[in-house]
Amino acid sequence: MKPENPILEVKNLNISFRDESGWHKAVSDVSFSLKKGETIGIVGESGSGKSVTSLSILQLLPAKISRVDSGNILYNFQDSEQDLLKLKESEIRKIRGNRIAMIFQEPMTSLNPVMRCGKQITEAVRLHLNYNKKQARDYTLKLFREVLLPDPEYAFDAYPHQLSGGQKQRVMIAMAISCSPDILIADEPTTALDVTVQNSVLKLLKDLQQKLSLSMIFISHDLGVISEIADRVIVVSQGKIVEQGASEEIFRNPQHPYTKGLMACRPPLNVRPLRLMTVSDFTGNENVKPEMAFESDVVRESRLNGLYKGEPFLKVNNLSVKYALTRKFLKREQPYFVAVDKVSFDVYEGETLGLVGESGCGKTTLGRAILRLTEPSEGSIILNGEEITTLHKHELRERRKRVQIIFQDPYSSLNPRLTIGEAVMEPLTAHSILKNYKERKDKVIDLLEKVNLKADHFNRYPHQFSGGQRQRICIARALVLNPKFVICDESVSALDVSVQAQVLNLLNDLKKEYGFTYIFISHDLSVVRYMSDRIIVMQKGKIIEQGDADKIYSNPGHDYTRQLIKAIPGKSLNPKAEL
Repeated sequence: MKPENPILEVKNLNISFRDESGWHKAVSDVSFSLKKGETIGIVGESGSGKSVTSLSILQLLPAKISRVDSGNILYNFQDSEQDLLKLKESEIRKIRGNRIAMIFQEPMTSLNPVMRCGKQITEAVRLHLNYNKKQARDYTLKLFREVLLPDPEYAFDAYPHQLSGGQKQRVMIAMAISCSPDILIADEPTTALDVTVQNSVLKLLKDLQQKLSLSMIFISHDLGVISEIADRVIVVSQGKIVEQGASEEIFRNPQHPYTKGLMACRPPLNVRPLRLMTVSDFTGNENVKPEMAFESDVVRESRLNGLYKGEPFLKVNNLSVKYALTRKFLKREQPYFVAVDKVSFDVYEGETLGLVGESGCGKTTLGRAILRLTEPSEGSIILNGEEITTLHKHELRERRKRVQIIFQDPYSSLNPRLTIGEAVMEPLTAHSILKNYKERKDKVIDLLEKVNLKADHFNRYPHQFSGGQRQRICIARALVLNPKFVICDESVSALDVSVQAQVLNLLNDLKKEYGFTYIFISHDLSVVRYMSDRIIVMQKGKIIEQGDADKIYSNPGHDYTRQLIKAIPGKSLNPKAEL
């Protein structure tokens, strides 16, 4: 029996990008094939070339600064073969969205912010399927039900900013499957989503694939996510394929040091290492076998007993944050929305307290309320023996030197018009710390070097850095005033697992050097469990569970906590394998 031809075949693809110094190779001799009904997972760090490869399939690369040097991308449709790279714009437009669809990484930037979500899909449906206005609306609502949007009618008339991250991603999926494509390219579709939402999106994609007989290319930097969905895995590093094979084989017995490094970067769930492995531990010297050191239960118990002997550094008592809303908006009598509902907890000096829960549970609002970036509606915040909620603005400004926050998105929290040196120095100038510009600059350069950046980065702008480097800049800015207490608000949620490991190691190193106390906020229980001494689990503005991090993970007392643990992707992967 003659073997079935692959539906898509990439042959010896080479792609270059141009900058001020000339052309640079981004993808080098990439070759792979995709069978009908198969899911291929492409995994690698940011900048490895995985998204560039997928964008080239539909000719979506920017024309002026990119070029395909050589190669073919063959699409087999109805027994005819087409080289997608040789099609004219009018020809490839008939294939985009219709025969080959794409789910982009960030739904908020991929959806039109000034167009209602329903109209964005009916527009494509009327173009490709020739539906009239009513048919397009009915079909779009049917798609919204298929992707399990909780209120299809509301989502149809809503603007993107009115939906949650998971709901926006479902709108993108509905748009992608609207024309029943043969191939679906999912480019980081679950990055920065809650683990429970991520789990539901993965399940949805698998169900849709079986129902519609889709062939799928799933791109991610997280091998745990890839292990949940892919039949075959392609590992990409620096524009080249370094390893590929059946998913089970790759995860059971990785061969390339880079693949081993990506697997080892994930925080282990069964042990507590002193430091996380990074990719460089495996690729720096292939003759040296990396070793992982662990904190024993006895040492950990002794350390925690020492922490909890003293008085709490932070005491939060019955703290609530309420937002006033109109009755018309709520369609009920309650005149406000309760984001944080009578929350009480303590944090001890030198401790890392993990705060975990889904988006919208109130954890970020709670972190901001502690700093009074969001004003509490009621309750008490006692920091180092002083009540914070009653301080006047000028008093609060002075106290904030001791408490800093590292925000979730480093790019939006840095001023694009300031060099990173100016951004990190700004708090020193605002508080008149140190005598002159030279002393402040020296301190900033010293801090940049401490977070593994270079002195000559001082005069560069935020857009000239990677996501991981920008997060290091934000860490330096948070530390420049020598705080005692730092709130990390989803500070690693959108980073590659390899960069995430580096940042987590850096935070732990700085904690040891400066004696910091942390509140570590995240939706990822595996990261929170690794970083934290104790964990607080929040749901709908309330604390539903709190206690020792290891005990909560091994024996959760609440169904919601069990759901969060169950939703962690790739739990079957052994982080210690092949070290």
